[in-house]
Amino acid sequence: MADASYFSETSCLLVELNRSLFNKQLFSEFSNSLSKNEQSEILNTYYFPYRTKIEYKIAAYIKTKQQVLHLSIHSFTPNLNGNERKADIGLLYNSRRKKEQEFCKQFKAELLKQDPNLNVRFNYPYLGKADGFTTFLRKQFLTNYLGIEIEVNQKFVVKNSANIHHSLFNTITILKSLNHHF
Repeated sequence: MADASYFSETSCLLVELNRSLFNKQLFSEFSNSLSKNEQSEILNTYYFPYRTKIEYKIAAYIKTKQQVLHLSIHSFTPNLNGNERKADIGLLYNSRRKKEQEFCKQFKAELLKQDPNLNVRFNYPYLGKADGFTTFLRKQFLTNYLGIEIEVNQKFVVKNSANIHHSLFNTITILKSLNHHF
């Protein structure tokens, strides 16, 4: 099974790499008031290179008939608008795509073997079909592509908890070693 790993250190306070160009949350409250030229420069410097690199890599895998499992890992705020979000990890997928649903069930089962105290929820705190990079890529690659978003509660960053990182890494490693074909 081939794999690749990409990450970005671009803050969503500048531009949200996981949003489509038409999304009102593409730019934050800080960058939304910038001029159109400044916003265009941000898109050309950060947004397009990141997304294009990943899209081309996925296209290359699919062209050689490989199955692509795209894990897009993000974090979410523990409280939004005064409401506590009741999950440690959210697994987001398109519920109409049975292979994505099956993978998430297996991922959750293996993750809970690593740490049974975790509260792992499906399509929470967002729906897996909501605007995001994986949603965009599903439309580009109708076959051989699974797009899963793993949302980690930011409370673990505040606690500086290595346990959740260890559990996630072990789960990914174990499922990869089983060489699942979805």
